[in-house]
Order: sequence, then C-alpha cells, then structure tokens
Amino acid sequence: MSIWWSVVCVIPVLLLVQNLRKPELGLHDGRLKALGSKPNAVSSQTADERKRVDAIDCSKVEAPIQKAAVVLAEMPGASIEQRSENYLYAVVKTPALRFRDDVEVYFDETAKCLHFRSASRAGYSDMGVNRKRYKQFARRFEQLAAA
Repeated sequence: MSIWWSVVCVIPVLLLVQNLRKPELGLHDGRLKALGSKPNAVSSQTADERKRVDAIDCSKVEAPIQKAAVVLAEMPGASIEQRSENYLYAVVKTPALRFRDDVEVYFDETAKCLHFRSASRAGYSDMGVNRKRYKQFARRFEQLAAA
C-alpha cells in the first residue's frame, strides 16, 4: 500500500516540476531547438518523420512575423513571451490541467518560410495536441496571408 501511495504522490509532483521548468529555447545558427526523444512535440526542422510538420511558405506574404503574432495571440491560453523581427516564442497553457507547451515560430528570410516548433514540457505523449496546434496555426496563418 505504501508503494502505491508513493506513486500517486510522486508522479503529480514530477509532472508539476516539468511543467514549471522553462526550457532553453531560441535560435541557434538559424535553427530552432532540436526535439527530444519523447513523442510530444512537432517541428518543421526535424528529420524525424513522425514529428515533422511542413514549413509554411511565405514567398508572397508581407510581414509574416506580425501575422504569426496575431495567430498566436488568438490561440486560447497563449501568451507571447518573446518577439523579434524574425522570431516568436509563446507559452500555451492547456485549459483543463494548465500544462505548459512551448511554441516557437521562426521566419527564415532566405528560404521565405516560417518554421514552427511546438513541444509539451510535461509527460511523455501529447496525444496529438502539438500537431493539431500546428494545423490550426497554419490554417489561420494562411487565412490572414490571403486577406
């Protein structure tokens, strides 16, 4: 019984610690941080096909970072934490359990595209939440770009 009680108490504490710890993110030589081994993240700059999403074409888009900021600001639970002329970093809190996910968007001026990275801080699997977030982001970004 004491082992069971330990598991019930320890796992939530570990998840809470993971959830509150902000990872080291940002651009390094034109690349977003590489993804870890857990299946709880997506990126347009990964070679892992299971976690890969497409970069978003911006060859005909004016002010892509400003449009990306609008899209992120519209997302429920999102707050933009860092912004520069070619990079955005936001934290998205999930509605029920308030888990924090880190979202980065980088405008690659040479390739004329937006790179996207979304990763859960806590847990092992995200049950497809980050991929769904990417799809919503890409769809809304394309709507704004076409307007």
